[in-house]
Amino acid sequence: MKMKNIKHIDLKTICSLTLVLVILSSCERDLSDEAVFATFPNTAEIFTDSPVGLTDEFFTSFDPALGANPEAFGTDDNVAYEGNSSIRIDVPAPNDPNGSFVGGIFLDRGAGRDLTGYTALSFWARGSITATIGLVGFGTDFEDNKFAVERSNIQLSTDWRKYIVPIPDPSKLVQERGMFIFSAGGLDIIDSVPNGNEIGYTFWIDELRFEDLGTIAQLRPAIFSGEDLIEQGFVGSTRLITDLGATFNASNGEDITVGPAPGYFDFSSSNTNVAFVNELGLIEIVGEGTTTITGQLNGVLAEGSLNLEVLGSFVGAETPPVRDPADVISIFSDAYANVNNLNLAVFNDANVQIQTQNFNGDRIVTYDNLGFVGLGWDGTNNVSDMTHLHIDVQLSSSTNPALTVELIDFGADNSDGGGDDTGGGFTIPSSELTEGAWVGIDIPINAFTQPTGGGFSGSPNLNNIARVVLVSNGSSFIVDNIYFYRE
Repeated sequence: MKMKNIKHIDLKTICSLTLVLVILSSCERDLSDEAVFATFPNTAEIFTDSPVGLTDEFFTSFDPALGANPEAFGTDDNVAYEGNSSIRIDVPAPNDPNGSFVGGIFLDRGAGRDLTGYTALSFWARGSITATIGLVGFGTDFEDNKFAVERSNIQLSTDWRKYIVPIPDPSKLVQERGMFIFSAGGLDIIDSVPNGNEIGYTFWIDELRFEDLGTIAQLRPAIFSGEDLIEQGFVGSTRLITDLGATFNASNGEDITVGPAPGYFDFSSSNTNVAFVNELGLIEIVGEGTTTITGQLNGVLAEGSLNLEVLGSFVGAETPPVRDPADVISIFSDAYANVNNLNLAVFNDANVQIQTQNFNGDRIVTYDNLGFVGLGWDGTNNVSDMTHLHIDVQLSSSTNPALTVELIDFGADNSDGGGDDTGGGFTIPSSELTEGAWVGIDIPINAFTQPTGGGFSGSPNLNNIARVVLVSNGSSFIVDNIYFYRE
């Protein structure tokens, strides 16, 4: 296996626009007939037998601090779909000390390429086993990522097959540097059952290029996963348009769905005095009233919308007290350092609607029509020497409010469902839940004695806490400042 030079940098997710350079004949006059627009090469090839027009270190890895394994990438002179060489990626096992996944990007060597004449990224790939590549795409440059596109869970075969990633709107790609992105981990297995120790595999990519296929049709864009949402908001807050998608029909009849960056869409608000949407898909709420947020992609109306009712200015929960960091384990709060990779809904019932909003740096989460929701994070935490769990709650809608907080401990094996999990709940008295007002609840750490909806008997072990669960009867809540503390 012949290895290429590799570098790595942090992955950035915030996008901004790269403008087409225009040469003006005079800054005080209209464009003359001699005015020339800057153009960029339209090179289609990215990797054939070797990198084409890429930087010297043509693979830029995700940051190893995030678990990326930069040693798992290289080229192979013994395997190829065409020619003499291919890209070889040795997907690491989950316990590989050099990193549990492999991924990164390829960058154009120059200022970028004009890809407006193409309709898809294409490549040939095969695996040493049947497996899935977690992510492939283009447009990510670790800087602006303005026109990033991702396709998830590409299923590999042990023979060579062609894969495509449709371009949502080629007219946007007048100067693109992000030629390719991929990410794969050792748990992306289809036919094998991962055991957490030795699952790893190899796959090869060849003939990586952009193409004008002429066979991609029936664009069906979506925002908010195609759902028509109804939400409430507050003046001064922001709300990101999420779950963007674009589905195409390929020549073989297959529907291919990709995740485009917001830059591909044209968003609109029916009442800009209430809210408007910037080019990053961020809804900025500026006044009271109602508005409907919609989007278009390449002239096609996206399925899904947001009907937003803005009630007025938002008053946040009381700022938590300053505490010694050693006396706090924070789950969700802007006052303290939180657990790693918090997921505000690692599991939930089908009816709950979840959104986060930001008010001058204070992030809150709302759970409307809450049945149950689990907050999860990486690893587990020993809270046995803490004295309380604190949570700030504002009841926003209910005729018969109810809220139970549960703790789930993963046991000594630190594994969900490993056989030694425990859990217990604490029901907040309904008299303490006041609609429209923040209530700070401090639950003694040994008060989680009730059985849980998941079948646990109560009084959980506190050495390996990995979930905080909120359970209700369809009531709606605004939640902030969830943390364990020691008095």
